[in-house]
Amino acid sequence: MRFGGLLLLATMTSSQLTADGAARCEALTGLHLPNTTITLAQSVAAGAFVSPKPFSGPGDAPPPPPFTQLPAFCRVAATVRPTNGSNIKFEVWLPNGGWNGKLAGVGNGAYAGDIRYYWMSEPLSRGYATANTDTGHEGPSTDPKFALEDPEHLIDFGYRAVHEMTAKAKDIVAAFYGRRPQLSYWTGCSTGGRQALMEAQRFPDDYDGIIAGAPSNNTTHSQAHQVWIAQALARDGAASFLPPNKLALLHATVIEACDALDGVHDGVLEDPRRCRFDPSILLCQGDDGPRCLTAAQVKSAQQVYSDVENPRTKQTIFPRLVPGGELLWSLGVGPVRQNPLFVGPIFKYVTFRNQPWDYRTFDFDRDVQLTDRVARPVLDAIDPNIRPFLARGGKLLHYHGWSDPGISPLNSLDYYEQVRDTVGVANVNDGYRLFMVPGMGHCRDGEGTEEFDMLTALEEWREKGMTPARIPARKITNGQVERTRPLCPYPQVATYVGTGDTNDAANFVCKLP
Repeated sequence: MRFGGLLLLATMTSSQLTADGAARCEALTGLHLPNTTITLAQSVAAGAFVSPKPFSGPGDAPPPPPFTQLPAFCRVAATVRPTNGSNIKFEVWLPNGGWNGKLAGVGNGAYAGDIRYYWMSEPLSRGYATANTDTGHEGPSTDPKFALEDPEHLIDFGYRAVHEMTAKAKDIVAAFYGRRPQLSYWTGCSTGGRQALMEAQRFPDDYDGIIAGAPSNNTTHSQAHQVWIAQALARDGAASFLPPNKLALLHATVIEACDALDGVHDGVLEDPRRCRFDPSILLCQGDDGPRCLTAAQVKSAQQVYSDVENPRTKQTIFPRLVPGGELLWSLGVGPVRQNPLFVGPIFKYVTFRNQPWDYRTFDFDRDVQLTDRVARPVLDAIDPNIRPFLARGGKLLHYHGWSDPGISPLNSLDYYEQVRDTVGVANVNDGYRLFMVPGMGHCRDGEGTEEFDMLTALEEWREKGMTPARIPARKITNGQVERTRPLCPYPQVATYVGTGDTNDAANFVCKLP
């Protein structure tokens, strides 16, 4: 087979691929693809890969296995420039032997800005060719000021970079192995979840199966939620702030009031929507103390537990945080107090184009409308019409932690229900499953069962027709399995059968509440 100037044999055996992998890998530097420059094609020995960058911050912790356990692979780095303003870097890792015939696209976190090598390692270890992109810019993942440099950079980050990477990755796979991937899957959480839904909506032919974790698909309105919380915490100066000890008090009171509603005392709420909790019950009757909230703190907590609302139309802009995740709120409220610029950076760089603005005077009517015009069409993946993706047999697995402090879990429920209403219950049942994870924070952490294997569930669904009726999940503490539970497809919940160890998933069934 001739591909891009390289002559390859589609009939090569696995041993032949291993034997001449280094030479074939290096030959990829001569591969010609539209608007693309191959900058590196390097054979990497088993366990020899060293990351060219240090950890870049939260969300970049290495998943198993570590680099020292990776198989031999061909590392390809490339740059694609679909427009004059674009500069999209991406990498494709190709197993030198034992390729499973599939491609895995891997998502980013926050505002991207680099290649997530650690997130590429797990699919590679499972036999996948795997790809990731910096989404068209380089820089800290917490700072979107790249949006000021060129309007094309925002479009690349919004949706174009992942599509370009995916198309070129399939071409590189074909050049190396002599055949294109039989199936392509996407996996990502947070920004990676937004990218997942964007692919399903805009480019339904790119992937055969998609995993969307805690998606920031409603990015602009989610940032309005950040401002909403920041305003609550700053309303009365330092008096409004909720320090960690008061968050712990809120959480303990919530658990005491609502833990038993799901039939099991385990410190985790199976469905926090059932918890009717008013923080005013903690109002101090005298001076402030460790076992009560001041009037200003009660008001702050009530606002965090309330939807972001347009003051004129009374329409919901973004849903609230739910009871049960209070111990993780400090991940959001802490940085807000330390650095107000952390709040709503999309407004700073996209809405107001780096003009002075103050989150304390942000207008949830006028300023949200402006953002909807200038940023939402590029950044938000909110189109519920995923018929083309489902019609070609695509499978979408969507998950979200109930204790997520960064993106309200109710946002995922809203999107799922919008898709169901748009494409019909039958189509949703055939190709879309949402799994809510009790007690889990943003993509990980929290008091719930935070470890589970969505990729295997997706493979079995897409390749074997095994619709995921429950997904095993574990809570591991200090290296030991503390608890197992099934994750259930929404709207079902894990329900205790009434006998046996409540830390054993075998004693739970998935059923409608």
